[in-house]
Amino acid sequence: MKKQTDIILKTEDLCKYYGSGDNLVKAADHINLQIRQGEFISIVGKSGSGKSTLLHMLGALDNPTSGKVFLDGEDISSFKEDALSKIRRRKIGFIFQSYNLIPSLNVWENIVLPLGLDGRPLDEAFIHDIVKMLGLSDKIKNLPNTLSGGQQQRCAIARAIAAKPSLILADEPTGNLDTKTGDDVMALLKASAKKYGQTLVVITHNEEIAQMADRTVTLADGRILSSTESEVVSDEE
Repeated sequence: MKKQTDIILKTEDLCKYYGSGDNLVKAADHINLQIRQGEFISIVGKSGSGKSTLLHMLGALDNPTSGKVFLDGEDISSFKEDALSKIRRRKIGFIFQSYNLIPSLNVWENIVLPLGLDGRPLDEAFIHDIVKMLGLSDKIKNLPNTLSGGQQQRCAIARAIAAKPSLILADEPTGNLDTKTGDDVMALLKASAKKYGQTLVVITHNEEIAQMADRTVTLADGRILSSTESEVVSDEE
């Protein structure tokens, strides 16, 4: 039986509404979710089901209309922006479909940016291993606009992992990658999560990726439809 202290991320009656009256959209509608430290969660659902909205609130990128989000036992939904910025830099690694790279910084500079903003030392050997695995070793001095979409996504993935955050939130992390690179990326994310005790939350339409997770949460109309534990035997068993 898991103890309450094992819960790294929790929502209580979480809601996010847009509009009003006949135009009211319930992007998140009374969501109660608990995620254990070190767990790999996949979040699935049709377009418009509320997946990205939920991910943004879990990562303190968007404020809920009502309800709470707890990270490491702290109600971050009540924090001021300065405190949220520190949490995002130190505890959360983000991977988005839109990459969110800084156009004026090269690949290496984009990857180490969160560490620099926080004044933290670089684990250069670790970062070089990530860069090599993602096939970016010969691109570290390139600017983002000289890279393909897949290369930009790999850069964003490297940046998310480089700071060794306790929580990684990923929105379709392999969406712009070929099958082999996508498989390698997921293997890296899983290995990193296991080595550093990270929690991994992935939004995906890829059924194979969803099946790799410890648990799959299915959303529909802003609500949790189901939460299913994986039947795959873990590596330790």
